[in-house]
Amino acid sequence: MARIGNTSLDVFPLCLGGNVFGWTSGEAESYAVLDAYADAGGNFVDTADVYAAWVPGNSGGESETILGRWMASRRNRARIVVATKVGKLAGLTGLSAKTIRAAAEASLTRLGTDVIDLYYAHADDPSTPLEETLGAFDALVREGKVRAVAASNYSAARLAEALETSRRHGLARYEALQPFYNLLHRAEYEGELASLCLREGLSCLPYYALASGFLTGKYRPGAYVESARAGGAWKELDARGLRVLAALAAVAAERRTTVAAVALAWLLAAGPAVVSPIASARTPAQLAELLPAVTLGLTADEARLLAEASA
Repeated sequence: MARIGNTSLDVFPLCLGGNVFGWTSGEAESYAVLDAYADAGGNFVDTADVYAAWVPGNSGGESETILGRWMASRRNRARIVVATKVGKLAGLTGLSAKTIRAAAEASLTRLGTDVIDLYYAHADDPSTPLEETLGAFDALVREGKVRAVAASNYSAARLAEALETSRRHGLARYEALQPFYNLLHRAEYEGELASLCLREGLSCLPYYALASGFLTGKYRPGAYVESARAGGAWKELDARGLRVLAALAAVAAERRTTVAAVALAWLLAAGPAVVSPIASARTPAQLAELLPAVTLGLTADEARLLAEASA
């Protein structure tokens, strides 16, 4: 287990992404994956109020509802660290105090719980003063409805400004950052954001840790992949992408594990401040390809080989 920022939240080194719940995974399929994850020792699930509003007929909150029902049916809420987000659902966009309050109450209801363990600002909202946003989060923390708050999709400058605002006004501060970060997409996080997280003691919880599935190794020239996310993954199939896949396959073969596990283990080994990469699975079989990352432990040479392939 690993600690998130300066909180008391201890989490499994692989966070299960809930974006597929209510989208490519129905309730029964989602339960099967959640059961397999919990049976493997997993305790950290990431969702958002906007998941899966993009599906025709959905209105948002479907993922939270499935997660809430699963926890109720398994009676395991006490051992699951629940992360959800505010700011991108139609009708509840942005980070005004009114929006945060309404979105939090709705998420609590769907999740069937009285507290959100980690509550993210899903994206920065420059139109709302940081004092207002952080004040609203602080109120939820003081009321016991949220244990800790975090940021997603923030620039280094805005994250630093938010942390300073919290210090100056004595408000709850962001304890973690959820950036777009994986072996193929490194520039956004590595550099100023990574340095800031290390300096301020924030945990990094990367999303798209497997580049929409590309880093599982199944996307190759001539292959057919049936996936709702295939469009994004195929875009990575260029000379650099092939070079990375070759390096991943070489390490996976040497270590007798999966390509996906190696890609996730690279984040845990090479990513500054990375605590728990986020990856989703539609089936227990897909999840089984991810779980070895938790104990794999890449050597310095293996991590360097992969980093050089993606340079």
